[in-house]
Amino acid sequence: MQPGRITAMALAPGQGAAMRQLDLRSGWRREALRTSLWWVPTLEVISAGLLFWAGNALDRAAYRGEITLPTWVISGTADASRQILTALAAALITVVGVVFSVILVALTLAGNQLGPRMLRNFMRDRGTQWTLGTFVATFTYAILVLISIGPGERGDFVPHASISLVLALALLDVLVLIYFIHHIAIQIQLPYVIASIAADVAKAIAEENTPQPGGPQAGPAPQELLRAMAADHGVVTSSESGYLQYVSHRTLMRIATEADAVIHLLYRPGHFVVAGRTLATVTPPRAAPQVAEALRRAHLSGPYRSITQDISFGIDQLVEIATRALSAAINDTFTALTCIDWIGDCLRQVALSWHPQVVHRDKDGYVRLIRTQATYDRLVQRGFEKVRQSSLGMPSVMIRELQALADIMAQAPRPEQYAVLRQQADMIRRAAEQSITEPGDLADVLNRYDALVELHERLLREKLGPHGKQGS
Repeated sequence: MQPGRITAMALAPGQGAAMRQLDLRSGWRREALRTSLWWVPTLEVISAGLLFWAGNALDRAAYRGEITLPTWVISGTADASRQILTALAAALITVVGVVFSVILVALTLAGNQLGPRMLRNFMRDRGTQWTLGTFVATFTYAILVLISIGPGERGDFVPHASISLVLALALLDVLVLIYFIHHIAIQIQLPYVIASIAADVAKAIAEENTPQPGGPQAGPAPQELLRAMAADHGVVTSSESGYLQYVSHRTLMRIATEADAVIHLLYRPGHFVVAGRTLATVTPPRAAPQVAEALRRAHLSGPYRSITQDISFGIDQLVEIATRALSAAINDTFTALTCIDWIGDCLRQVALSWHPQVVHRDKDGYVRLIRTQATYDRLVQRGFEKVRQSSLGMPSVMIRELQALADIMAQAPRPEQYAVLRQQADMIRRAAEQSITEPGDLADVLNRYDALVELHERLLREKLGPHGKQGS
């Protein structure tokens, strides 16, 4: 390899996100479908069509005298059946409009009260999707049964079993409507929204910790490879601007192994990538075209961020709700305190169990992929910096921040995790001294800070010992 040589290879444009999704792992596909309002209703409408096909076959068999329907099946003339089905279909489509209006109102409230980035959290709610789908599917089934009524060889064909099922589904829809009203009333409550975001973060942390296959270590170390790649590498650039939403590391590992190459991803999901910017570097440079094609199929960019592979997005959502609550326009201190509690819990889980795989090796132990990943220190900073900056002159918020930092520190397993927590506490103390004019309020904040400092020093003594060395 010649020092200083750089080979550039741009991603081929022209392939839309819908085509690229075919190559992505099932986890992203599930998330993409879950955040749509069409997927579940479409499945239910298809199910309604299949149910009509089965019910119509049963009614045709009864019409020909091949079977006898149970006595509880509703009977009636063709005209009476048409009237019942017409009335039910009209009522159902009206309810669908009402349900859709309620969904729009909930989305509007979410956008105004919580921020526009919360809309996708409401769209991905399964209860809302199943409710909308149930009414649309029942309407579809009623229309199909209605148009099946007509003249036949033995008189008018009336699908009595299907009509009975339509009435049963209508009763079920009443129960679903009651559930939906209760569900929406719960869903728009701020504590529920905040807790659900924290639950998504916890799930993302667990997914990042999924063990991945690997072998014994062989070949150059990652640091040595990065130094070599700085002088001699191929470049893979982005063909479009947008937030990096997903990267299929499994696909990149396979391509890197086949090409006997090493890929260094410079960005992670959640980063905004500008068209023409370098996405990855590759060594040897001759492998850049093959890697560029693979990366085109193995990544997804779009106009919004997603919590898939990006736990910092969930933390940012909690921070956004907290900072909006602390703004002069809203001034909702208790919502901010709730957010701080959950931010602290999320970062506690990060400190305890978040160990994302940055270096990927093939089965022979050679490094094939080096990822860029958010660090623990940066996640702590993201969780507390903007809230601290928005809480000037608010003793209760500062005290809760210090308490959250102390809770994280008390459970953090490694002493090196304490420094960023202490740094955030020091900045909160300085902000309190500069912005709180009431001596009593300032004393409360400083007392909480002193307790954290005492905890910090005690934990250092326990973990490092009197000579500053890590204990067993």
